[in-house]
Amino acid sequence: MASQSIITSSISLRRFPIDFSSKSHFDFGSKSLFSTSFRATTKPLTRISSPIRVMGSSASSPKPDSIQETGKTDYGSISDQEWKKKLTDEQFYITRKKGTERAFTGEYWNTKTPGTYHCICCDTPLFESSTKFDSGTGWPSYYQPIGDNVKSKLDLSVIFMPRQEVVCAVCDAHLGHVFDDGPPPTGKRYCINSASLKMKPK
Repeated sequence: MASQSIITSSISLRRFPIDFSSKSHFDFGSKSLFSTSFRATTKPLTRISSPIRVMGSSASSPKPDSIQETGKTDYGSISDQEWKKKLTDEQFYITRKKGTERAFTGEYWNTKTPGTYHCICCDTPLFESSTKFDSGTGWPSYYQPIGDNVKSKLDLSVIFMPRQEVVCAVCDAHLGHVFDDGPPPTGKRYCINSASLKMKPK
């Protein structure tokens, strides 16, 4: 074994795939059993990623159902004190305490400016000026709301006079009442308090 043995090996490691070409020189006469010179060529690893779905969510909605979208306000959790900071005394009384302004005193009872009437509390669009008509009652009147942005519910606050209250579908602000004596095509009269509205001209 005085002669040198040449061993050529190719090794593939599990974590980092590397090809080795090495020449090992065995020299039993030296303190080092062998000295090795090698040339290594590395290959880049490929990261494998897969979508993870959370229970209660869909592939198109990666967030769990219990997480609300950023910026979405929970109006049901707003206290009266917070509303008072946002609204005038009259606006608070009408929208949050179901009050009524006096006839012919509201800002919009006789307004004919083209535009959209929004909720004073949450800015949801409620009525278009094209559906506004002169009812002669002294309150802004409309025959149709925008989409499903206005909802109605039974109001029994006046004895022997049940009415249909109308509120904002988003923040539940009191708007007024709806009656069945309006013009075509709906036959409805949405009798609304000006203080619950904010008109944005076109």
